[in-house]
Amino acid sequence: MQATARTTASDPAWVRVALGALLAGTAFLYLWGLGDSGWANSFYSAAVQAGSESWKAFFFGSSDAANAITVDKTPLSLWPMALSVRVFGLSSWSILVPQALVGVATVALLHHTVRRSTGSAAAGLVAGLVMALTPVAVLMFRFNNPDAMLVLLLTGAAVATLRAVEGSWSDQGRPIRWLVLGGSLVGLAFLTKMLQAFLVLPPLALVYLACAHAPVRTRLGHLLAAFAAMLVAGGWWIAVVQFWPPGDRPYIGGSQSNSVLELALGYNGLGRLNGDQPGSVTVTGATNPGHWGGTGILRLFHGSIGGQIAWLLPAAVLLGGAALWYARAERRTRAALLLWASTFVVTALTFSFMAGIFHAYYTIALAPAVAAMVGIGATTVWRHRDKSTARALLAAAAVLTTGLAVFLLRRSPDFLAWLPPLVVVAGLAGAAGLLRVHLVTRRLAVGIAGVALAGGLAGPTAFAVDTVGTPHTGAIPSAGPPRSARTAAQPILVPGQPAATRTPLSGRPSGYSVGYRGGLLDASTSTPAIDRLLQAAPRYTWAAAAIGSNVASGYQLASGSPVMAIGGFNGSDPFPTLEQFQAWAEDDAVHYFIAGGLPAAPGSEAARIQAWVRASFRPSTITGLTLYDLSRPRR
Repeated sequence: MQATARTTASDPAWVRVALGALLAGTAFLYLWGLGDSGWANSFYSAAVQAGSESWKAFFFGSSDAANAITVDKTPLSLWPMALSVRVFGLSSWSILVPQALVGVATVALLHHTVRRSTGSAAAGLVAGLVMALTPVAVLMFRFNNPDAMLVLLLTGAAVATLRAVEGSWSDQGRPIRWLVLGGSLVGLAFLTKMLQAFLVLPPLALVYLACAHAPVRTRLGHLLAAFAAMLVAGGWWIAVVQFWPPGDRPYIGGSQSNSVLELALGYNGLGRLNGDQPGSVTVTGATNPGHWGGTGILRLFHGSIGGQIAWLLPAAVLLGGAALWYARAERRTRAALLLWASTFVVTALTFSFMAGIFHAYYTIALAPAVAAMVGIGATTVWRHRDKSTARALLAAAAVLTTGLAVFLLRRSPDFLAWLPPLVVVAGLAGAAGLLRVHLVTRRLAVGIAGVALAGGLAGPTAFAVDTVGTPHTGAIPSAGPPRSARTAAQPILVPGQPAATRTPLSGRPSGYSVGYRGGLLDASTSTPAIDRLLQAAPRYTWAAAAIGSNVASGYQLASGSPVMAIGGFNGSDPFPTLEQFQAWAEDDAVHYFIAGGLPAAPGSEAARIQAWVRASFRPSTITGLTLYDLSRPRR
């Protein structure tokens, strides 16, 4: 039978020291030089700033404190950052430290559940170490996108489900309480990143139905209770926003009809799967133009995606699958493996074949499952190393990981050229030692396992350290060093028309020293003169307006004054209408229109507003930037 997990108080000293070192090292990795990334994703930083100044903006996730338009996500991930800014003031650290702490909490939670599921301190430590060093995890726990909070909540939901399964084996276990907690956490994850949270529902339900010890009717009743809890936890905000008078709340960014349901089910829901996302950008330069890179079973190894998450995927699948066989009589370990493996399969297949908006950093959602499968799988197979099949599996995992690491490292030939040979030596030496590990002393066997583990983690660790040492800003960050020109081609993102008629919208022009107008993916850079101008307009609801959220965000963050993001993130949302904007200008609600930055898509409301402003007001140039004073119409 499965051994029960021991309490921390009864752990040997080395276990407590190792756990302390793991968590301290993770905190150091995620906090070191955090302020170097500035506003990180200024799209979300502007909303955090707005939420720190206005409780209404806090609740809705508005891009500005005057509540013109929201970000294109539900706002739960913004709330801890906004509260931090309220307490400590606006800075890179006050925005990003909550994200880093979320990362440390995720590593600790994953360690705890893997340790409990296996009764093995080594399994928990390996899983926590793999999670902490996964390059995309290092990136996103040092960034302000919603994915960090999403991963913590979904990891918590997995933990609660496993505790519910375990509780069903005892008359005093009260599994329904744990299952309701798990459902509530999935609901909160929905309020973080909408329908992506629901990818875990089939695995969670499957594991409880398959592994819980209760009549089928009871298990179904428990799942219905968890589903109800999920609806309440995730639906209350949706209901409030949906029934709030539209004229008294900000426009729902990312939607075409000012509807949070459209946003949840369309742009951030089914549209991500089938690519039907009205108001999204046109993608060219991809493997299959019109889509977000090539889809298929190997997508997670392609391009920039591989270096984020792929390092240990073969080892996770091989060792996790083998451990399911070896642990077939250990019900706690079996349930955990079923949960993490099914979560991995559902999420990986979704990411591999989805035709809508997809970015490499989404793959952080795979990191807990991969880390748990490696930790549980490696230690479970290791316990059976007296069998030749188990030794062969361990050696095969080491060889596969070594080959993949060399493949991924050589995509960046200028990055640590000495590392691939070292990985080969460590990986192959570890594999050879694992084949003969049954013939050596226990201490030497542990050393061999350590060499194999070090070889497997050398590549992702190098990418993780490089990620820590590199500032990351903009809408689409990527972990690790740049790839070679041959492998680094990226799709060009263009609102409304093919890239052939546009210049690239990201990448700041070199030598532009007096301010940068921003674009689709990058924030604008203000100047002291522009800041003073915006700060000198306190009687206006919005000090300025600009097309696109990233363009508006840079001026807002620098000046501290609300700047309206016309058209939302892509500049393609039908807000405000020309008539609305004209009325605001007439009522002195908007002082300046800032030209440049994100081009307006032809026929859009943003294009109509821009044309009206140019025809009705005189331009002025300040430190290289063109502004129109809407209080002074052209005579």
